[in-house]
Amino acid sequence: MIERLWLMFRHDMSEFHGVLPNSNGTFRRDRLHLAFGDADWAPYLLTSGERPVGFAFVRGLAGTTRVLNSFFVVRGARRRGTGLRAVREVLARHPGPWEVAFQDRNVTAVRFWRRVAAEVAGDDWTEERRAVPGHPELPPDSWISFDSPART
Repeated sequence: MIERLWLMFRHDMSEFHGVLPNSNGTFRRDRLHLAFGDADWAPYLLTSGERPVGFAFVRGLAGTTRVLNSFFVVRGARRRGTGLRAVREVLARHPGPWEVAFQDRNVTAVRFWRRVAAEVAGDDWTEERRAVPGHPELPPDSWISFDSPART
C-alpha cells in the first residue's frame, strides 16, 4: 500500500525536480526502504477512516534534530485539514528541534510548511535556502527549522 502512495508522491515531486520514472515505471525508493528498515527513521501511514491518504517519513531519531524527510497527502484529501492534523501528531510524537525541506516552486508546500511552523512555534522559526547535495543543477531547497514542544 505505501509503495503505491510512494509512486504518487514521487510523481507529484517530479514536477519540481524534473525527474522521470525509471525504465520500469517506478521512481527511486531509497528513502522508502530506509523509512522501514533503518532504526533512525520512523514511517507513518496517514489515514482517513479506513482509507490510506498519505504518509510521513521522519529521520534523525537518534540525533538532536528530527527531519520530516517525506510528507505526502493524496490530492483528494488535501485542503481538508488532513495534512495539518497528521503533521501535528507526528511532531508531538517526537518533541524537540525539527527541520523540513520543500521547493519554492511548490507554492502549496510553501504555504503549508510556513503555516505549520507558525502554529507550532509561533514566531520562533527560521527559513533558509540550502543547495541540494549532489545536484548543482537544481535550485536550492527551502528549509524551515523550529522546535516542537512536548505533549502536556
